[in-house]
Amino acid sequence: MRLKLISCEIFYREMCYAVSQSPNLIEIEFLPKGLHDIGSAGMLQRVQEVLDKVDETRYDAVIFGYGLCNNGLAGLRARTLPVVLPRAHDCITLFLGSKERYLDYFNSHLGTYFKTSGWIERGTSSSGELNQLSIQRQIGMDKSYDELVEKYGEENAQFLYETLYGYKNYSQFTYIEMGIEPGDMFEQLTRNEAAEKGWEFEKVKGDMSMIQRLVNGVWDNKEFLVLPPGQRMVTTFGPDIIKAEMIK
Repeated sequence: MRLKLISCEIFYREMCYAVSQSPNLIEIEFLPKGLHDIGSAGMLQRVQEVLDKVDETRYDAVIFGYGLCNNGLAGLRARTLPVVLPRAHDCITLFLGSKERYLDYFNSHLGTYFKTSGWIERGTSSSGELNQLSIQRQIGMDKSYDELVEKYGEENAQFLYETLYGYKNYSQFTYIEMGIEPGDMFEQLTRNEAAEKGWEFEKVKGDMSMIQRLVNGVWDNKEFLVLPPGQRMVTTFGPDIIKAEMIK
């Protein structure tokens, strides 16, 4: 098969590796992680625009390296080509290899913030336009910790920083090692950050199998939704996470 892969840049190393092992001919387009920062409606609009530009004469299907991502893909429409979407709330399902493993770990490790090589390398958007659209910039809070201290004082700055950057309710970093990293530098960076914050640290083995099945075209209905042309993806709020619905 000839496939078009549209993926969040968080998966850059993993998708490139998996594509190199796939029997299919695949062309990749990575989108910036910063899409997550512009709200679900803005993210859906941007991703739909990219999907609609895919040349239907060149591919058999379009596959997505995304989870539902806080409903950022809810409503995505397949117009002329089949679209394949992982049944995943977010990217951690793909890094851990299944939604069941992610759920088990989540339930037994509350307060965990996950790290991978992609989250470390590409955790901040490189797109100036996306930064301009980000929620934090829109409310004037795209500031460094030092800038917040200068403007609001030490105590207020600490509260704002933890709230804005997602650390307030966390107490552990879990580094997911995918087996394709160049040495242990990403693990060490995560260990150091955990030590600085006084958090727990754990390393777990990632699982490339779901990513590999995505690019290999092994699309079991339990793991992937194949969206036929003329249908859109909607959420189910159940164990299957997403389903197809006719475009009205």
